[in-house]
Amino acid sequence: MARPLFVRGALALAVMTAVGLAQAATLRIAGANDILTFDPAGQNHQTTLAYQQMVYEALVRYDEKFQIQPALATKWTFVSPTQLRFELRKGVKFHDGAPFTADDVVFSLTRTMTPPSNLTSATQSVKEVKKVDDHTVDVILKGPSPVVLRELVEARIMNKAWAEKNNATKAQDYKAKEENFASRNANGTGPFTLVGWQPDTKTTLKKNPNWWDKPKGNIDEIVFTPIKSAATRSAALISGQVDMVVDPPVQDLERIKRDPNILVIEGPENRTIFFGFDQFRDELMGSNIKGKNPLKDKRVRQALYQAVDMAAIEKTVMRGLGKPTGTMIAPMVNGWTKELGARASKYDVNAAKKLLTDAGYPQGFELTLDCPNDRYVNDEAICQAVTAMWTRIGVKTKLQTNPMSIHSAKIQKFDVSAYMLGWGVATFDALYSLDSLISTVDPKGGAAGNFNCGRMSNPTVDNLIQQIKTEMDEKKRNDMIHEALQIVKNDYNYLPLHDQIRPWAMRKGVTTLHRADDRPMPTWTTIK
Repeated sequence: MARPLFVRGALALAVMTAVGLAQAATLRIAGANDILTFDPAGQNHQTTLAYQQMVYEALVRYDEKFQIQPALATKWTFVSPTQLRFELRKGVKFHDGAPFTADDVVFSLTRTMTPPSNLTSATQSVKEVKKVDDHTVDVILKGPSPVVLRELVEARIMNKAWAEKNNATKAQDYKAKEENFASRNANGTGPFTLVGWQPDTKTTLKKNPNWWDKPKGNIDEIVFTPIKSAATRSAALISGQVDMVVDPPVQDLERIKRDPNILVIEGPENRTIFFGFDQFRDELMGSNIKGKNPLKDKRVRQALYQAVDMAAIEKTVMRGLGKPTGTMIAPMVNGWTKELGARASKYDVNAAKKLLTDAGYPQGFELTLDCPNDRYVNDEAICQAVTAMWTRIGVKTKLQTNPMSIHSAKIQKFDVSAYMLGWGVATFDALYSLDSLISTVDPKGGAAGNFNCGRMSNPTVDNLIQQIKTEMDEKKRNDMIHEALQIVKNDYNYLPLHDQIRPWAMRKGVTTLHRADDRPMPTWTTIK
């Protein structure tokens, strides 16, 4: 399903190597933003998922080329187009010593698919889960699904008894600022155990000596430190306080690359950075325009689109770490085409002003733009540039920035007018983006539209998405994906900005594999 991944720069120098006689080591990682929760259904947030997958496992997982391979399941068979049978791995134990059984799978998948879970996308194809025996489960599907295995990669398995004992049978409601035992503690089957998580300070993981699999690296401890300050993050790497920085500051990259003790590897990420718009409210929040919402007018959205100079942002803000795009998925994602990737309309300030006038806003209007300031490559700087560009056409834009922990909850409560978000495609298939970002929001809190934070709604696109979910003919399915994405593009429901290029910087002696999902893999990492 996934397209071949092309990685730039010094990847050849940082591929996985045999562990040999390398001694066990501590891997010290730093990044700008922190983990949000350890509840495996609490938040669909990449940094969070990256560390959860070190502790919790799923029935299946990705290999180095993002192909499906066995994990907690050793075998799977389609008994029928809508009945998927998994044979579970025997002898696996949770970190507390409890045996892994079918009861844990039924419990965990049901928990993941039940609101307020924020990972319903991982089970959106699933109707119900049934125990056959202690080591066999049947996953009953809503209909035939070409991507169910890729979805289930993100459906992490918890210990049922542990969750019941600690009153964590229901997924954490993160956007309601709810805490549960599972949000701060963990009990998985994975290669590392959670020793402690101090939010905004440090996360420590220790090697699980009883893991059923064997690591390809020599890491026996992970210490992750969130360092929001760009200068401090760079200094920590250069001074040797940390071994790896997953988001080295763009402005420091050339200096870091010249350091003989540091290696930088870069690769395209499966993440598209975009702006979303409130297309639901009848009155725009916090604006001088009363009784109307200009963002519901396609002409206004197009004006905002044509006011953004993507080439300038690419050159002066991103410095080559963003590839401008016209669609909501990256080139490595199934469904992408060159036609979709082209800009919807050219950068043209005068045309943007005319569109605003035609829409009835010759003097423009006031708008608030919400952005994270610790999540994506130069996120705050991008938003500052776009704020100036929109103000230039008369849309007087006020920028509001927050750490991702606050920004994420805010956009999921629809408490925004315009906002930045980045979307990585865990399945490497466009349905993942279409269903979460573009489907009409499910009022019951299901997977559909769970990150459609501007609440756009198009019945034609909704109908196409439902067909895409069950269409097994690859050409027909991809034609429908193209049609759905083209409608969204033509209606300017979103403003896709660029596909992110993600550099990782590490001390020499660290060898690892760059990942398009921006998730370091300590089990594939060696420190000499």
